[in-house]
Parts: sequence; structure tokens; C-alpha cells
Amino acid sequence: MPALDPGRTALVLVDLMERIVALPLAPRPGSDVLAVAGRLAETFRAAGAPVVHIRVERPGVDTQPPGSDLVADLVHPGDEIVVKRTIGGFHDTGLHELLRKHGVTTLVFGGIATNLGVESTARAAGDLGYELVFAEDAMTALTADEHRASVQLDFPRLGTVTPADAVTLAGAE
Repeated sequence: MPALDPGRTALVLVDLMERIVALPLAPRPGSDVLAVAGRLAETFRAAGAPVVHIRVERPGVDTQPPGSDLVADLVHPGDEIVVKRTIGGFHDTGLHELLRKHGVTTLVFGGIATNLGVESTARAAGDLGYELVFAEDAMTALTADEHRASVQLDFPRLGTVTPADAVTLAGAE
């Protein structure tokens, strides 16, 4: 995979929240996804490329369930946080405007669940004209079959599926 332009590329991490990461997940546990997502985020930050965290809030409730915060050490100063109230990250969140403000045309995705929040956000991104890259080992789902369906059947139609280690940014060391 060719190196991506850090001036036009953002890392988008979906629903890496305490309560979601702690779920029984497959094909890999949430802790593995966090480790890979953390390495990707460091690569993006070092290259000056945006890191965007999306988290969900349940609409119509006074208090969010325990564990609704993003995993503590994942978010760093300068990272962007977007709150969604639907499965996907674009509807009424300002995500598209935020990405445009940064000049972003390519999105690299990771998160939980592959077939829900990640895929829904990616489909909307594709509709908006973004180029898409999926870091397969930076995501997981409630079942291995759901994850596999997204990364083997759906994502190749939307963009490029690759291991996180293959995602490089031009000029980054």
C-alpha cells in the first residue's frame, strides 16, 4: 500500500469506549484493538495528521451508562472527539465539516464493532466521496462472522483493507 498524505488523511476510531472494549468480542479482544489503534494514533500524531475519536451517546436519557467514556489513555491533546447518537458517525455530528476543515480526503478506520459503527460510518464517508482504508486488525465485532463479513465482503467494495502495519504516512518515520 502506498504511503498516505498526512495533510489529507485522518485516522477515525469508532466507539473505543470502556464498556464496548470490555465486551466479549471476536475475532480479537478489545484490548488487542486498543493496542493496534494506539500505535496507529501515534503514527498519525507524529506525522501531524488528525486523529478523530467517535463515541456514542444514547439519546433521550439523562445519564449515559457506566463506561461510556473513551478509553482513558487513547485520547491525546489535539485529538478530535465527535459524539454520535446513531450507529454511524456522520449524521448530525459535524464530522464531515470537521474533516473538511482539516483538508481530509482519505480516512483510515478502526474501532468496534466492525459491522456496526465502523461500517455505518464508512458507508456514509464513501457516499461523501472520501477514499477509505480499513485497518483490519484495529477493529473487531461481537462475532468473528460479523467481522469477517465486513472485511471480506463489504469493505473491499468501499476501499482498501490492510493490516495496520501497512498503513504509512508520507514523510513519517
